[in-house]
Amino acid sequence: MPVKDSLNVCMIGYRFMGRAHSNAYLKVDKFWDVDIHPVMHTVVGRDGKAVQAFAKRWGWQKSSIDWKSAVTAPDIGLVDVGTPNNQHMDMTVAALEAGKHVLCEKPLAATLSDARQMRDAARKAKKVKAWVSFSYRRVPAIALAYQIVRERNLGPLYHIRASYLQGWASSPDIPLIWRFDKEAAGSGAHGDLGAHIIDMARFITGDEFAEVNGAISHTFIKERVIPTATAGAGIASGVKGGGKMGKVLVDDAVLFLARMKSGAVATFETTRFATGNENKNGIEVNFEKGSIRFNFEDLNNLYFFDATLPRKVQGWTKIQASVPGVHPFTEAWWPTAHPQGYEHTFINQTYDMLQVLAGKKPVVPLADFDDAYETQRVLEAAVVAAENRCAVKMSEIK
Repeated sequence: MPVKDSLNVCMIGYRFMGRAHSNAYLKVDKFWDVDIHPVMHTVVGRDGKAVQAFAKRWGWQKSSIDWKSAVTAPDIGLVDVGTPNNQHMDMTVAALEAGKHVLCEKPLAATLSDARQMRDAARKAKKVKAWVSFSYRRVPAIALAYQIVRERNLGPLYHIRASYLQGWASSPDIPLIWRFDKEAAGSGAHGDLGAHIIDMARFITGDEFAEVNGAISHTFIKERVIPTATAGAGIASGVKGGGKMGKVLVDDAVLFLARMKSGAVATFETTRFATGNENKNGIEVNFEKGSIRFNFEDLNNLYFFDATLPRKVQGWTKIQASVPGVHPFTEAWWPTAHPQGYEHTFINQTYDMLQVLAGKKPVVPLADFDDAYETQRVLEAAVVAAENRCAVKMSEIK
């Protein structure tokens, strides 16, 4: 649909991601120069009183409990879906069919079938854009890694070594929130965290998966107390449990091995039970002539090993990716060595979206539904490999 100098946004969901996305819409044109200005028009949630309070606090013009009417309203230009994964398909497809641009939280969907329908709907809606919020692409250090791989001749890729380690779920006292519900989430740590590191591996290297050679999926805590109150600011903080217990039907941890189309080999690990790790989203890629390493708990730094230097001076170099006008996503922010944080990834992502809608190039590519569907296929291949204790060729996952 045509976009003028403003874009009315309808956002569905107002918890964790709702706060992150609201902050992005509020701040993007305060820091970045944009041709199109987002208007926080309507926020949608199931609890009318709570979503009304959220709208007032964050500056949304309207609140609603009727997502179907909200996403098809004629004055809405962009629909932002930040709900549990099993709701993504109905909401995004309705928005696309109504001619709206769409931003959907990751993973693309709870199931591969839903993801496929979303991808197909986006392909049919040729006049609008449909993106998935892989916001870590907008960490300056990760965007820099993307640029280094394309700007330097690093030679053949040998290894991808990725892990996303959290520890918040390791206590049996954490209630059965929706992230442990297979119907709502589709999977556990695998879809929630694995989607990020699969996307990051594909994004940085430009390589694609040929085969998942084996996988392990494990659930450590089989039952949790059913919650009686909703979450606060964190993933599970503020949730209160009742006396009844419910079964955990998703994975707590998944590990898998893979071969890439280039011939490189890869390892992936996701878990919510790595006690002592808060949000350790990390990757290392090894090429013939160099290596790159990143850890989100050290998010402003990228580590680079240049194997073309004389052996006497070779070693890991810490690059603080914060120099305005030199490193990606820095020129709108602060002086050198004044770090960015988690919230900036969403603001930077919103900036790139607005650039594309204005007919300009993003700083680095956004993940559209086709792109995110490829990540969903890898997630599915790992599930199949774990369930059947076998290797799975990507050509088998349609």
